[in-house]
Amino acid sequence: MTTNSRLVDATPAQVWDVLSDGWLYPVWVVGAARMREVTEDWPGVGAKLHHSVGMWPVMLDDNTEVLDSSVGRRLRLKARAFPAGAAEVEIRLAAEGARTRVTITEKVVDGPARLVPPPVESAAMKWRNTETLRRLAYVVEGRR
Repeated sequence: MTTNSRLVDATPAQVWDVLSDGWLYPVWVVGAARMREVTEDWPGVGAKLHHSVGMWPVMLDDNTEVLDSSVGRRLRLKARAFPAGAAEVEIRLAAEGARTRVTITEKVVDGPARLVPPPVESAAMKWRNTETLRRLAYVVEGRR
């Protein structure tokens, strides 16, 4: 399991606006290549994003499902990436003055990716989620 955080120059509501627009998912999530469908109830519990992962010409279709959602504060997801497996991802938002601390915690929960040695998994996720938070900050701050 890895945890990354970043301060974003925006309110939790402004960050939530980006998180709650499922069509923006591939803009800020490293690895997501394109969005195919967003269920109307996103980001409600059980809602799904149908996306593709990888790079053209080798892209795989998969989905991410909301496991828990607390508007403006927390989003817990199960992100699938066949054939590697699935991960649970929790995104937490906490106001710090006029800014928001965004924290992402991720752990592999299913599939062959669970066989990756923890130090290797942690290093890869740490890099990936650092870049994911950087992209999220750019999108949120650019919309203000």
